[in-house]
Amino acid sequence: MTRILLYTGKGGVGKTTSAAGTATLAALRGLRTLVLSTDAAHSLSDAFDSEVGGEPTEIDNLLFVQQIDAQRRFERSWGDIQAYLRSVLNVIGVDPIEAEELTVLPGAEEVLALLEVRDHVRSGRWDVIVVDCAPTAETLRLLALPDALTWYLGRIFNAERKVVRAFRPWLSKASGLPMPDDTVFDALRRLQGDLADIRTLLTGPDASVRLVLTPEAVVVAEARRSLTTLSLFGYRVDGVIANRVFPAAGADNWRRQWVAAQRGILDDVADSFRPLPIWESPYRACEPVGVEELAAFAVEMYGKDDPFTRATDETSLWVDRHIDTDGRTYTLTMPLPLASASDLELARHGDELIITVGSYRRVLPLPAALARGVVAGARLDDGRLQVRFAPREPLPRAVDLPPANGSANGSANGSANGALDSVEALAQEIREQMSQQFDNEPTAISEGTR
Repeated sequence: MTRILLYTGKGGVGKTTSAAGTATLAALRGLRTLVLSTDAAHSLSDAFDSEVGGEPTEIDNLLFVQQIDAQRRFERSWGDIQAYLRSVLNVIGVDPIEAEELTVLPGAEEVLALLEVRDHVRSGRWDVIVVDCAPTAETLRLLALPDALTWYLGRIFNAERKVVRAFRPWLSKASGLPMPDDTVFDALRRLQGDLADIRTLLTGPDASVRLVLTPEAVVVAEARRSLTTLSLFGYRVDGVIANRVFPAAGADNWRRQWVAAQRGILDDVADSFRPLPIWESPYRACEPVGVEELAAFAVEMYGKDDPFTRATDETSLWVDRHIDTDGRTYTLTMPLPLASASDLELARHGDELIITVGSYRRVLPLPAALARGVVAGARLDDGRLQVRFAPREPLPRAVDLPPANGSANGSANGSANGALDSVEALAQEIREQMSQQFDNEPTAISEGTR
């Protein structure tokens, strides 16, 4: 299987150099390697000092580079949907230029660029694919988008398609607006499948993310948040690269102060990201450019480690949705490294658990055994979220009342009253379930959360 490595970090920390160096090292070790960029800045050509196009370009033995044409991929996957949306806006009088801008889905170009990664994996042509991602904030939105869009497309457009199929002529005449035809819905279905493919691929055992940072407090703080958020969405992090570390040897008084300050931060990095490996790269007079310098950069950074082995549960941090039961109560355990209780919010909506950490939200479908239960409590303990589910209370059973004065009529009335109690209880249960299922606002989970 193809090994997939994604590199991200705060802008300017050297993620492109780290990705390019890793790819160069892979090729030197005899692995057929492709390094590509989803970053709109497209810095790979500068790193390799070579012209790079929208198709894999061989710049050294076994080493290929590609800068994805995100616009082309976007038009291929979103074109039919965008054309329909433009037709609606045209009918209501929106300026064509404004309509063009309004029908561009924010973040979609970058996430659809990852379809290139999927296609390359399916080709079986590559041993290693290295992805130079956009800076951290954009990457987190990029990796969260498949979940969000899949939920939206599955819940909204599937229902809308049934309505439109049944009432298209009437709706079009009544509203004066064009109704989407099957071409649009087929495009949405394909997009939904594409997004599911991306998520399956990037959360699978052959893919992992590496965080690139420099020994600065602000950068390290962002890397910590990134680790939590990536774990929240199920992406496996298997290493941290500390770039531009001042060497202690031969340091003068001024540089010794920097060495001491960086060492304190690096000790904090080791504590925060344990058990992940921390690969250090020394500060250089200039950025490594070209195949030879990038190879030397990677060799020095990784040392004797093999950066291309598959990550395991012991060598990575990722979401393990572990479920324990004590017979009646189930506990869903989910690692959220570095998350704090003050940033964590939980809500239950139907058969979904909504987990929010800071400004990022994850909708987690619940297994049937948990969906049938109620949330009994939750806690965040040592970087692990634990949510307890208890079974719903059983419906009250019908009670046969004793005959009144021993008469048959009394017996009948007693049975009727018992049945009526049962029906009312059943109706109340149905009302509660319907209210929970169709309430627009998720129910917050507060009891037992800390």
